[in-house]
Amino acid sequence: MKKCSLEMLLGKRLAEPYEHQVRYVMERIESGEIRPVKTSPRNGKRPALYTQYWLVEEKPDYSAFRDELLYQTSPLIHVDYYLRHPEVYVHERPYVRRLSAYLQKRQATVTVSRNERSFEIWGEEKFLSGNARSVLSHCGTTEAELNVYYTAEPFAYYAAGREVPQKLLILENKDPFFGMRKFLLEGHERILGEKIRTLIYGAGKRVVSSFREFDISAEPYMKQDGNTFLYFGDLDYEGIGIYESLAETFGERKVSPFVPAYLAMLCKGAQAETLPATREHQNKNVSGVFFSFFDAETVRRMRSILECGQYIPQEILNIGDY
Repeated sequence: MKKCSLEMLLGKRLAEPYEHQVRYVMERIESGEIRPVKTSPRNGKRPALYTQYWLVEEKPDYSAFRDELLYQTSPLIHVDYYLRHPEVYVHERPYVRRLSAYLQKRQATVTVSRNERSFEIWGEEKFLSGNARSVLSHCGTTEAELNVYYTAEPFAYYAAGREVPQKLLILENKDPFFGMRKFLLEGHERILGEKIRTLIYGAGKRVVSSFREFDISAEPYMKQDGNTFLYFGDLDYEGIGIYESLAETFGERKVSPFVPAYLAMLCKGAQAETLPATREHQNKNVSGVFFSFFDAETVRRMRSILECGQYIPQEILNIGDY
């Protein structure tokens, strides 16, 4: 309710005879449109009127929307939330009606990208990745029911061959990727003693999101059983964390550290006058999965470097070391 003065309430009627003003105020009180603020003073006239009033706002009628939800909405949409919160339904109604129309006409049998399905239903390609979360939640619908896939940034790779099985090496940084690619293009088959046929540029932390949709974005030969996936990144907390996140994302397919490369890094790092300082604000919470691939002495050397606030970048190795 809003409060207003007697003068505001009367408006142009202030020019009318006082008895007309009284009749107008009393009629509005009797209809329930206004209520006097009884703590306010009277106006000193006869009959006296309060000098302030509450304006009673009329409650909106949601009955038509209730019927629409109950009888004109796809049974795949759960309407309970909107029946309890009709004011939210009024706000989200255009999106709910489009979703309902889509579900009534067809089932999402063909898997398409998130943005493609979003445009198909709502005419807005970014709606699913933006404001759709609350609408879907209120409708009791999930993205999985819309049969969509996420399109991650495509990864860059170089294939020296597509035979199966083979070893595929994922690299954190750009320079090692180009260096090893050049090495293979020169006719070499082995990198640090391992026969590597495919190099994949992970682009740092982006590799995790890229490989989340690996089955969609990868070439068929990459997905064949029997292949071995290896990972090589900086020897710092961030690089180790990227590997462990990737391993978790990869699930049953499994990916292992490229052990020969890390051993070569340690060997060359021991000969360096100084090692660079670890970049600030790195997350040091690593699970230990990475270290499980190395013997105890190697793990001790790695941890010693990290705990001293230093790290070894991939770039310590070059084409002369491969």
